[in-house]
Amino acid sequence: MTIKNQILNRPQEKPIVWDAFFQPNGKRKPLVVFCHGYKGFKDWGAWNLVAEHFSKQNLFFVKFNFSHNGGTIENPIDFPDLEAFAQNNYSKELNDLDEILNHLISEEFEHKNEIDLSNITLIGHSRGGGISIIKTHEDNRITKLITWASICDFEKRTATTGELKQWRKDGVKYVLNGRTKQQMPHNFQFYEDFKANEQRLHIETAVKQIDVPVLIIHAKDDPSVTFDEAEALHSWNTKNSLIEIENSNHVFDANHPWENNKLPIALKTVVEKSIDFIKD
Repeated sequence: MTIKNQILNRPQEKPIVWDAFFQPNGKRKPLVVFCHGYKGFKDWGAWNLVAEHFSKQNLFFVKFNFSHNGGTIENPIDFPDLEAFAQNNYSKELNDLDEILNHLISEEFEHKNEIDLSNITLIGHSRGGGISIIKTHEDNRITKLITWASICDFEKRTATTGELKQWRKDGVKYVLNGRTKQQMPHNFQFYEDFKANEQRLHIETAVKQIDVPVLIIHAKDDPSVTFDEAEALHSWNTKNSLIEIENSNHVFDANHPWENNKLPIALKTVVEKSIDFIKD
């Protein structure tokens, strides 16, 4: 069963659009919540096909758009709302993740009898990996964590010394989206939010204190988030497991749009290793 583009409305907050993939058989299943990365969205590339693979293994797989990722309820794909994108920050993403979790495990959730509340896994890709790490550290409801091509440090991706002065002066900076050719705005509040929450957002500290099983998956030749970031995550808590994916890239050879009905070999391996880890 697939339920697409569900809307989680929130008082005084932007809504969250989400999907669920599961087999409605009345059996309680591990809950898997997937967090997309920077300039990402829940329907990017092969993510729907990924979700189907998890569902076929009797897992309750949920993916969602962060509320300020640039999508809208009417168009959750790509970035029609750059004003919202400009207002995004790490704190908002952590709050979004908390609220989607609260909704899924609430008594009011329509499919609550399909979910095993004692078995909750977060999967985060790229920046979503960093968000998932912080959330796992903070939330004892999370029982397993999987990162795909995760970053290991928010600070170096927030501002360089050279750009900070100009960013503060202008109030906004722009990053080119190579695929859509949009100039993606970041208001200076992004930096201010990071500095205000710097200790909370320190990934190394979080990783060292996580005591649930963690699986780190990373392509050896990732050009966007280099493999040494995976090695750093692993070195900070050697109880974690690290899997190298050979001859692949940051999105494990998928792209957008993905028009094949099969996963690329690298991403299929990532999915299979992840499912094995959840079921172990």
